[in-house]
Amino acid sequence: MLSKLSLQRRRDIGSMAAVLLLLAVVLPLALDAFRLNLVGKYLAFAFVAIGVVLTWGYGGVLSLGQGMFFGLGGYMMAMFLKLEASAPELPDFMVWSSVEQLPTWWQPFHSLGWTVVGILVVPAVLAYVFSYAIFKRRVSGVYFAIVTLSLALTLTVVVIGQQGDTGGANGITDFRTLLGLDIANDDSKRTIYFVEVLAVGLVMALSLLVVRSRFGKILIAIRDREDRVRFSGYNTAHMKAFVFAVAAVLSSIGGAFYSLQVGLIAPGVIGVVASVEMVIYAAVGGRLSIPGAVIGALLIGFLKSYLSETFPEGWLYFLGAVFILVVWAMPNGLAGLGEKLMRRRGAEAAP
Repeated sequence: MLSKLSLQRRRDIGSMAAVLLLLAVVLPLALDAFRLNLVGKYLAFAFVAIGVVLTWGYGGVLSLGQGMFFGLGGYMMAMFLKLEASAPELPDFMVWSSVEQLPTWWQPFHSLGWTVVGILVVPAVLAYVFSYAIFKRRVSGVYFAIVTLSLALTLTVVVIGQQGDTGGANGITDFRTLLGLDIANDDSKRTIYFVEVLAVGLVMALSLLVVRSRFGKILIAIRDREDRVRFSGYNTAHMKAFVFAVAAVLSSIGGAFYSLQVGLIAPGVIGVVASVEMVIYAAVGGRLSIPGAVIGALLIGFLKSYLSETFPEGWLYFLGAVFILVVWAMPNGLAGLGEKLMRRRGAEAAP
């Protein structure tokens, strides 16, 4: 008879394999280039949703400002792509804003290598330093959520106000090449999509290893009874800050893929509405399920595209209704509902 741990491991592997089969085989065969590109856009938010599962589901840290880090990654990738598209001239929005020379902090983004380093390192450092200072003062729960929400709103205002440096309300647009490759081409979009699927697979695998490890068990203990873990000698502020930094990096990677898939980045992905949506992706998929977070991002992304086209004024009401429904009827999301059905079927099949 299989142990509980072994059974859980098999379920994790089975769920991850099913999601990757859907992404890498079923959808590419079933969808045209345009629809597959939309799936790639939704998949960019899956990175954020996985990070939310780690912080909120397992760490008990609810952040309503993940759009900050998503935007950082998206803007850094867009800056590289824009410099490549406009070289040797200044980006067009800088010319329109009477900027005479490229700002110093734009210089590293002439290099793809430095851009990738920035996407991975900058959000991690900012998230860790900020959250450690907060957690060290034992600020948590709804107070931490409000602080992150305020920061997302503040960053949105700053980005919009710096027209000459960030493109303002229009963001950074009109880039088509990545190292000379035409990213607007259908074949290139398909290649980027499969690279994104590979990245999602690696992130899911690593995240599952983390949550099933000793660190993951301590993280759950912090979520449930932080005071007891602290009295046992663990630095709970460091552990929560670490997982928050990991989630920030995942959000940044998602933002970078978003810029590649969509071909632009704008302040709207940083703001309050976008950040709350990112939490809903994880809530719908299941805040304790990493593969479920990916499915939640795909499902909500599809519904958003469909309903915003069909009922443009009713989308936000629908989003609110979905969140209320999940909290009321499915606290563990679609993944929890699936596990409940499997347990019921197993009980019926038992003699």
